Amino acid sequence: METIATYFPTLQSVKQAAVKLKEVITETPLSRSERYSKEFDCNVFFKREDLQAVRSYKIRGAYNKIFSLSASERQKGIVCASAGNHAQGVALSCKLLKIKGTVYMPATTPFQKIEQVRMFGEDMVEIRLEGDTFDDSYELAMAECNQLKKIFVHPFNDRKVIEGQATVGLELLEQSQQPLDYIFVPVGGGGLSSGLSSVFKQVSPKTKIIGVEPKGAPAMKVSLEKDVNTTLKNIEKFVDGAAVHRVGDLNFSICRETLESVIVVPEGKVCQTMLELYNKDAIIVEPAGALSIAALDLYAEEIKGKNIACIISGGNNDITRTAEIKERALLYSNLKHYFIIKFPQRAGVLRRFVAKVLGPEDDITHFEYTKKTNRENGAAVVGLELKSPLELQPLIDRMKKHNFYEDYLNDKPELFQFLV
Repeated sequence: METIATYFPTLQSVKQAAVKLKEVITETPLSRSERYSKEFDCNVFFKREDLQAVRSYKIRGAYNKIFSLSASERQKGIVCASAGNHAQGVALSCKLLKIKGTVYMPATTPFQKIEQVRMFGEDMVEIRLEGDTFDDSYELAMAECNQLKKIFVHPFNDRKVIEGQATVGLELLEQSQQPLDYIFVPVGGGGLSSGLSSVFKQVSPKTKIIGVEPKGAPAMKVSLEKDVNTTLKNIEKFVDGAAVHRVGDLNFSICRETLESVIVVPEGKVCQTMLELYNKDAIIVEPAGALSIAALDLYAEEIKGKNIACIISGGNNDITRTAEIKERALLYSNLKHYFIIKFPQRAGVLRRFVAKVLGPEDDITHFEYTKKTNRENGAAVVGLELKSPLELQPLIDRMKKHNFYEDYLNDKPELFQFLV
């Protein structure tokens, strides 16, 4: 492992990476968002890395790293551990460069992601589904590297990976017709944020680079606040493309010098942004891909009249997560609420609850009730979807008035976690 004080990507090294990548990647568009520009009274541009062949920027760093290997290193083969975009970038790079690769993925990885890696790597990649978590897969991958002297392709904590991701910054500089005042970039392990920000630090130092992390996994923010790279004990893994326990040492050392600030966005806000992008702009993004856009309202005053770029880092969203995404968005918007409701055990009580308590547009979306014959009252867990957050208190008042109210669950995480 390199010491964190020895490396800062030069503009020349990033330009060399861009030459290597020219025939491999797509120069993704920098497109103006009319809707967000109008909403925030500025010029908002989306850098569409979701339009890469592997639907994320990860191909840049993976290919640049693997291309840089010597002939003897290539002969030994490479190894990576990933359940997401990095695995796909490595797989495609192995196929293009005709290098044998082994991809370790947790046994719990969704079938769709496994098939994507297999499709991009074809017969050049062997997939090993081992371990229950990414950490398990990582340990097994490192064990193989140490035993067989293979090269491990790290998803972010590597010079060549950082230089590859930094080519996003080069493209931004070439594509933007006016100097960019702010760039919002998602932060996971720090590969993209350290690479991109290093380019702008050298070429456009007045541009403010804002790193964006999910609220449940603020590894970079905590590390910068403590001024030491810090490992988080527990993280929320929903924004899987940007949820890490610890950012890379190299990435931290660069971001400490180049980022204007790092902010966090609640996971529910990310889900709300994902749904809006799909419904209003026909753009499909993964949770990490929505982070930069979800952060804009936190800078609403600062960005007025400015030129803004948001990096949409990826579009590999699993359709099976749609119900959870909608649920989290509704909860964040204060439109979905869970209660424990008292139901006296006699005929017609549910009809009375609907008639006397629910509003004309309230919707029951969850109901769990087990009848207790030895009790006067049976309790049910009820989920209700409202049309406006302002309807919550009147709803609770009606529950209490008609003696249905037992408890409110949204603010009780120790119980609520079993519902969402």
